[in-house]
Amino acid sequence: MKLVTELIAAIMTETLIILAAGASSRMRQSLVERVDLSPIPFKSKALIPLGESKRPALDYLLDNAEEAGFQKIILVVGTDSAAFREHFGTKDRNNRYRSFHLSYAIQRVPEGRKKPLGTADAIAQALEQYPHLLDEYFVVCNADNLYSAGALKTLRECPDPNAFISYDREGLNFSNDRILSFALLVRDEEGYLKDIIEKPVPEQLASYKDSNGHLYVSMNIWKFLGKDIYPYLQRTPLHPIRNEKEIPNAALLLSKSTHLGLKGHDRKEHVPDLTSADDIAIVEKHLKLRK
Repeated sequence: MKLVTELIAAIMTETLIILAAGASSRMRQSLVERVDLSPIPFKSKALIPLGESKRPALDYLLDNAEEAGFQKIILVVGTDSAAFREHFGTKDRNNRYRSFHLSYAIQRVPEGRKKPLGTADAIAQALEQYPHLLDEYFVVCNADNLYSAGALKTLRECPDPNAFISYDREGLNFSNDRILSFALLVRDEEGYLKDIIEKPVPEQLASYKDSNGHLYVSMNIWKFLGKDIYPYLQRTPLHPIRNEKEIPNAALLLSKSTHLGLKGHDRKEHVPDLTSADDIAIVEKHLKLRK
């Protein structure tokens, strides 16, 4: 029993990598079109002021990360990180922010591109800047989604070296059109990832349901062992439409190429998301109800 406890403790992680280097083009444009919201000084979706106290959106995610037990935050930002440093700490590494040791990883844009190379590239660059993570477990998520403390804690404490949260579509409080646009997760009977179906045809949805009749999607929250995922982050092909390297494709490569597998942990709950200006009021309403 002691050995099992020690092994589980070894797989638990204190590190959460938060991806905040995206270009946020849709949010930027939608704010321009919303005259009523134009006074919001846009620097990043993660820094949009929310709630009565007008705290940065990322601060609410950090509330949940703190409750989940994380102690180390690595914030992946772009080369212009001044706005983040102004709020979360000016040092490159080990800022004391609340109960966290908060550090920055810089996602640099490759020559010839105007935007970052995508979320898989963001993790790869973070691992290269913090090579000790190649031998450690970490959780990674978006900066513009408000994941629950429960979801974060599930991945922090789960005994699986590589895992993800699989969200029951029925728990997501988005428009039907938006939910239909989410890629579907295909898993085996034990919950391990087998495939990811982008833009599923409505007539085929029934064939992707699990044994209980549910459909599951990813909201881009994962747990990895650095040395397991790193080779696949490098090999991930560019998405044919978005022209970026994306975490789900790297995860799928890992799940199909190793004996380790990628274990899904099911949750049925909403995940507030900041994609466009219309989402701001919706997320603020969620925060008010959460109290």
